[in-house]
Amino acid sequence: MSDDKALVRFNATKHGVLSRHVVLPWEDGEEYGALLATFRQEHAPQGPTEEHLVEELAGIVWRKRRLRLAEAAAHRQGLYETMDKYSKTARVALAHLHKGEGTQGVEDAIRDTPAGADDAARDLQADEAMSRRAVGLLDSRRNDRYEAALAALRKDTRDWWADMLEREPDDLDEGQAPFKADPDDLRRFIETEVLPWYDRRRTELANRPLIRDQAFGESLDEEKLEVLARYEVHLDRKLERMLTMLLRLKDLRQAARLLPDAIG
Repeated sequence: MSDDKALVRFNATKHGVLSRHVVLPWEDGEEYGALLATFRQEHAPQGPTEEHLVEELAGIVWRKRRLRLAEAAAHRQGLYETMDKYSKTARVALAHLHKGEGTQGVEDAIRDTPAGADDAARDLQADEAMSRRAVGLLDSRRNDRYEAALAALRKDTRDWWADMLEREPDDLDEGQAPFKADPDDLRRFIETEVLPWYDRRRTELANRPLIRDQAFGESLDEEKLEVLARYEVHLDRKLERMLTMLLRLKDLRQAARLLPDAIG
């Protein structure tokens, strides 16, 4: 017998005749082999029929394992979709507070840790302090108070201001007057746009657990899970039938051994 044929025979003995149809190319054949070995040890099959039923049991459990992976994958897919920049997950989670306006994406909330929350709070505090310092400079009598206040703002706030200056009237919120690059309008921008954002941001940070729970809840795809659940019910019924048949065969074999003794 060639080495290749010997290897095939060894694998068939170790993993079962049906293993190449049960184990998908990216799955771990050794793990399936270990599962099959435990069923063989438990039921000690004798003959091809009992061997087949034991393989069926292992195959069913292997497919049930695959269902668990599919369920986790479905949740991860749903969770990924809540992180889309157009997702309303965070706004929905905080709708009872301020209609969710100004909330950011859910990615930070999902990945949040105590250390990360502390860092975010400190960053917010520092950012707000810079904006309030800019307001103080705008209230001063300096000739360059506009330039000084602008320099005191954090870069992303300056970028926000530059964006507001470039907006056309149609792009502004209803009732919002256009902004001009002067001290009065910069102060109006900070007081009506920036400082209220800090309040909303603080609320968001304090309620990140709500955002996280909302994201996890939205990740559940009922239709996908219903299909998986129906398939699992099918596997459970098949498992019950195979086990019943196997145990019945073993009982018949045991009775057949005892019959000659009873007759004698």
